[in-house]
Amino acid sequence: MKTLQEIRQQAKQGNSKVVSVANAADMEVLLAVKQAISEKLCRFILIAQEERLRPIAEEAGLDLSVPELEIRHVAEESAIAQKAVAAVHHQEAQILMKGNIATKDLLKAALSKESGLRKGKVLSHVALFEVPAHDRLIFLTDAAMNISPPLEEKAEIINNAVHVAGRVGMQLPKVALLAPVEVINPAMQSTLDAAVLAQMNRRGQISDAVVDGPFAFDNAVSLEAARQKGLTSEVAGNADILVVPTIEAGNALYKSFMYFANAKVAAMISGAKAPIILTSRADSAESKLNSLSLALVASRNF
Repeated sequence: MKTLQEIRQQAKQGNSKVVSVANAADMEVLLAVKQAISEKLCRFILIAQEERLRPIAEEAGLDLSVPELEIRHVAEESAIAQKAVAAVHHQEAQILMKGNIATKDLLKAALSKESGLRKGKVLSHVALFEVPAHDRLIFLTDAAMNISPPLEEKAEIINNAVHVAGRVGMQLPKVALLAPVEVINPAMQSTLDAAVLAQMNRRGQISDAVVDGPFAFDNAVSLEAARQKGLTSEVAGNADILVVPTIEAGNALYKSFMYFANAKVAAMISGAKAPIILTSRADSAESKLNSLSLALVASRNF
């Protein structure tokens, strides 16, 4: 796949999913909802204080009476996250989407042991980029959730990304474990972790992907750079998934793609009982729609 538009086309193939939106009183969110309905992507439950939702919907040109929408009024703003998560927990919706709400509040409700969406040990952020200078889509993880994951959590982060990649059609994706250098250096924990994770993959402890590293960024994405360093790995220069060692590296790389390369992005949280769309409040309607499309495709067999 070369464009995020291909992901949206995949999402159109099954439009029976319902998305629970936590505090839908947001212009860019409602513009994304409006476009999703026009493209027949899915249906929505909009959780919000109705008196705040309606004027924004009117400004966005969104008809709240259409059959694809259900409005659930919540009197107290503090209860919105819990209500939105509950709709997914009780299987009234299959996807959770962040609206005009703090990430920490939504995740607190989503991670509740009693009424949340907790499944595995680790939730992680999975981003899919369309970079103009690159010949295909490429995943990046984890740029937003796990700060400095230890080895066992990195294995779960890989599994979460491989799961999403498989849902969008990347069979046996090539996973590059990023570090400052492509050789093992005992002074750099990222290189040691990469070597162990690559060996875990060879022995079947991490499956459904080809995992290798450590790789410096250039060796992971450029065949020419890999050749110059004499790297013969199947992953070198051909990575489908980039795994960063820390959130600092992931955040910087994510924003470099966006601001220096004019990349388009779709992103979601993987590892819960259902996909979670956790876009920034500053993201455009297009980015939110791309993320919605990715979550819809990933929700199949979730």
